[in-house]
Amino acid sequence: MDLLFLTLDKYDDKPLYEQLYLNLKQAIIQKNIAVGTKLPSKRTLSDFLNISQTTVELAYGQLLAEGYIMSKPRIGYFVEEIDELPYVEKVAAPTVAQIDEPRSYQYDFSPGKIDEDGFPFQIWRKYAKDIFDESSKNLLQAGHPQGELALRIEIARYLYESRGIHCSPEQIVIGSGTEQLLPMILRLFDEDAKIALENPGYSAIPKAHIQSRAIPISVDIDGLIVDELEKSEAHLVYITPSHQFPTGAVLSATRRTQLLNWAAQMSARYIIEDDYDSEFRYIGKPIPALLGLDQGERVIYMSTFSKSIMPSLRVAYLVLPLSLLPKYKEVFSYYSATVPRFDQHLLANFMSDGHFSKHLNRMRKIYRKKHDKLISVFSKYYPDVIISGDSAGMHILLSIPHHRSEKELQACAVQSGLYIQPITRYMLTPLSYHHPTFILGFGGIPLDKIEASIHALMQAFYETNSTL
Repeated sequence: MDLLFLTLDKYDDKPLYEQLYLNLKQAIIQKNIAVGTKLPSKRTLSDFLNISQTTVELAYGQLLAEGYIMSKPRIGYFVEEIDELPYVEKVAAPTVAQIDEPRSYQYDFSPGKIDEDGFPFQIWRKYAKDIFDESSKNLLQAGHPQGELALRIEIARYLYESRGIHCSPEQIVIGSGTEQLLPMILRLFDEDAKIALENPGYSAIPKAHIQSRAIPISVDIDGLIVDELEKSEAHLVYITPSHQFPTGAVLSATRRTQLLNWAAQMSARYIIEDDYDSEFRYIGKPIPALLGLDQGERVIYMSTFSKSIMPSLRVAYLVLPLSLLPKYKEVFSYYSATVPRFDQHLLANFMSDGHFSKHLNRMRKIYRKKHDKLISVFSKYYPDVIISGDSAGMHILLSIPHHRSEKELQACAVQSGLYIQPITRYMLTPLSYHHPTFILGFGGIPLDKIEASIHALMQAFYETNSTL
């Protein structure tokens, strides 16, 4: 066997054994070494190349592991026959479209935005520093599939103190958002079980999961119209009773009772209660959670820390009725928690030491000031604009008396560097509104910019020339 083709560069950053392995591999692939050829012994090759036998052994070992050579005990290494790859004619690589950076806006009225300046960075940094320490090395291992017990204990305590909900940590499941938890809930029921959804309503359930199963139920000033639900074939209903999204309606006491009675009539009926921003209410007392009124274990409760702390934290949770726990453990026996353990313990410690409650109290004051300023500006300067859903949460509904369509008005806003969502985005089936209607989120607008942002929006709606 001719060894002259083997060239090694001792000054190359690549290890010598890897250079030798690549030389031999290429020679075998290109048929420069015939199948069945016996390779030089480790001593012979090491002497020829002036390298150690260990280097040769490592190279041969890699070739052996990948199947390019075979070993015959006490005889040596031989070139193995390898299948040729099929010939594929090269074609021009497809052009990759340039990924556009997210557009920035002068004012973003998205309902999911929060106040950035009110976040307690110093306190959060301290807890993050404390948790990312060798004393927490056990958190490197996989945790409990339902989430860390420490966080579930804090959530159970918080729900009792703030929402009047009695539950145990065993009933709580932690996940990385309602978008992840909702499909999990649906898997606890028959695949063909019909689910009623508010219309308009929150679209966290992927359409692929419910396209053939969804039943839209209308919403009015008292929330979900339960009479419509009772006439439907639904066994599940997904509802935002404390502050209906996006209309802001609060489910009336009469309909709450009616809804719980609907669920109690059949063993297969359940209510999925999304209590997404119940912490922020500006008029009257907090609205009781449906789960706190439920006597028949028919309510699956869920909420998130997206509004109360930050959207990027990606921590949500659900409370399962005890009757559904066996089914959950059967279906999700393989499940791993989707929220990092370090994040869960950081949040648990933040809550345990009382900082979460203090943060909520501070943010209520901030959002109340923004809310009141918002209402004041509209009342003073734009009395013709119809406002609704303004008793809670971090958004209101605007109905704009205008000859232009909703689509045209949205285009005018974008032209002026403003982002605002139309209510049609959240409709399962078309609904008719007397005026173009928009969801105005104020959480992410600084208090001292509230008035300027509203003037900018109204100027865009009434003065900008649409290019449509």
